[in-house]
Amino acid sequence: MDARLNFFTAPMAGKAIKHLMAVGKILKDSPLPAATQELVSLRVSQINGCAVCIDMHTKEAAAAGETSVRLNLVAAWREATVFTEAERAALELAEEGTRVGDAAGGVGDEVWAHAAKHYDEEQLTALVLLISFMNMANRLNVITRQPAGDYEPGQFH
Repeated sequence: MDARLNFFTAPMAGKAIKHLMAVGKILKDSPLPAATQELVSLRVSQINGCAVCIDMHTKEAAAAGETSVRLNLVAAWREATVFTEAERAALELAEEGTRVGDAAGGVGDEVWAHAAKHYDEEQLTALVLLISFMNMANRLNVITRQPAGDYEPGQFH
């Protein structure tokens, strides 16, 4: 499968991607735990059907020491016992923040309060930015049919 656009060779896309990569670095360096970042990125990407992001975040998480059991259970995190309460709160916020079109009220107060119980304001800010960032990245990749499978951990860092 060939991508509809190459974001690294198109002049306008290249300018934008440079800024997006900078935002990605800011998020990576945030106080939100790295494991939580990868789990959230993976879950948002699963919901949106973004194969290239699923490929990337699965491999990045594994390279950082995440277990295959946890990675395989992200899609069914509610029934899995391998996630901490804080990770579960982040995954729930990620799901509601990704599926805003499915819920008239957007992210519910209970979901927000549960996340706020586990993360401080700086971490919550990073979590909200990450969820939003991943939704944007997923849409860019899905719309342009970016192929998956060839990602190497650290490729964009």
